[in-house]
Amino acid sequence: MTSIRDCFKDTVGTLTPVLGSRAEAESAARIIFEDVAGYTRTFIFADGDREITDFMRRKIKAVVDKIVAGEPVQYAIGKARFMGNDFTVTPDVLIPRPETAALVDMITDDWQGSKDLSVLDVGTGSGCIAVSLALALPFCHVTGLDISDKAIEVARKNATDLNADVSFEKCDILKAVPPRSAYDIIVSNPPYVTDSESGDIDPRVLDYEPHLALFVPDSDPLRFYRAIATYARTALRPGGRLYFEINSRFPDEMAKLLQDEGFVRVSVTRDYKGNYRYASATTP
Repeated sequence: MTSIRDCFKDTVGTLTPVLGSRAEAESAARIIFEDVAGYTRTFIFADGDREITDFMRRKIKAVVDKIVAGEPVQYAIGKARFMGNDFTVTPDVLIPRPETAALVDMITDDWQGSKDLSVLDVGTGSGCIAVSLALALPFCHVTGLDISDKAIEVARKNATDLNADVSFEKCDILKAVPPRSAYDIIVSNPPYVTDSESGDIDPRVLDYEPHLALFVPDSDPLRFYRAIATYARTALRPGGRLYFEINSRFPDEMAKLLQDEGFVRVSVTRDYKGNYRYASATTP
């Protein structure tokens, strides 16, 4: 007989050399057991001596095998935790990250107490920013743009699953014509990893996450920021604010770009790791 607890321990043992540490392996195993089999941490602790069925063991093994083969945990399971909610993720969208959650927190802190805001998320991907803002800001009107039809499908599913009122549209922001004074907030986590940085990327990211959402040429690393800032200069209402997640290599260049576009109250700030990660600016 194999108990649930023994199966959990075996899973941790299998994943430890793959993920690099026992702590990472235990975290992944908890996610797998809860999302795939419905075994919470509390259940494993209290009732883990129960026998695990062959069916459930095969389900868990199928996910573990994908991770051993190199697939990110979130893709193997099909879900990622973000801002306290489970978001569906596929290889058509980036896996939401803690740095991006801090960007959402920044926006909600800046606009707390405001209602009926009009919000635009450019390059929405899984919809994690758009959906989280729709849930956090009272009575707001949120739109997410993306160039990928498959990403929009994922984002719409997440909005539906989480009961968030968000509209999604296909759009190439490099060619988009901005509406005039339509939004209070524009936010984007656009592609910003330069091609030359690809060698430093974790293979689990490089081999599985969509390059369209990751990389920009070394010759023009700020191409999306420039396009979005130009768009936002017209599309934001007076006093509206633009928010970016940025490449930590270019904080000064980002500040200058925003200033050159005519924005005021330009700010570039660090993430929890101490890296420059966010830029924000206001329309005059």
